[in-house]
Formats: sequence, C-alpha cells, structure tokens
Amino acid sequence: QVQLVESGGGLVQAGGSLRLSCAASGRSFSSYHMNWFRQAPGKERDFVAKINRYGSTYVADSVRGRFTISRDNTKNTVYLQMNSLKPEDTAVYYCAADQEGRRSWGQGTQVTVSS
Repeated sequence: QVQLVESGGGLVQAGGSLRLSCAASGRSFSSYHMNWFRQAPGKERDFVAKINRYGSTYVADSVRGRFTISRDNTKNTVYLQMNSLKPEDTAVYYCAADQEGRRSWGQGTQVTVSS
C-alpha cells in the first residue's frame, strides 16, 4: 500500500491560486500513475486530473485551462496547480496512486474558495 499525504489546501478568494502537493512513500513512485480527485459536500468524488508514469497528463473539462498537474519523481511528489479558482472548486481534494491495478488514497486536503 502506498502512503500518500496531501498538503497545500486552504481558504482563498475567487480568482486566486493554490498549489496542492501529494507526497508518496516508497521507492517506486516513478512507476505510479497519479491522480487528483475532489469531493464537494453532499456530492460524489469526481476526477480532476491525472499524470501517468510517462508524464502524459489529462484534466477534467471543468478545470481545463485553470488547473495543471505535474510530478517530481526526485521528490516522490505530485502537484496540482490551481489558478482562477471559483467558489464551485470548493471541495476536499484527494490524490490517488495507481500501481499494478491497485489504487491508494490520501486523506485529503480542504480547499475553500470564497466569493
């Protein structure tokens, strides 16, 4: 099981930016496909962005052009840069690691965007 710890959440005004980080345990981070999801109160957990082991990325339509996912394999960390934040981006953000068909989740970090 991969251990994941998210950080970087907080309270920000609409139009502002935050960068989330997710630090992973283990010596095989470069082989993981990494993802970001989010869950707003009373809603299902939704996909936000992913980056595979080769560095290819994909982001959800709702955040495309505003959010960017990246990774630093030397630091075992994946990032989510969030710009032009909107109140509807308010949610708990989770990172997830996919390895050999298994998915591990972090504990989540709260992002709150005020209008």
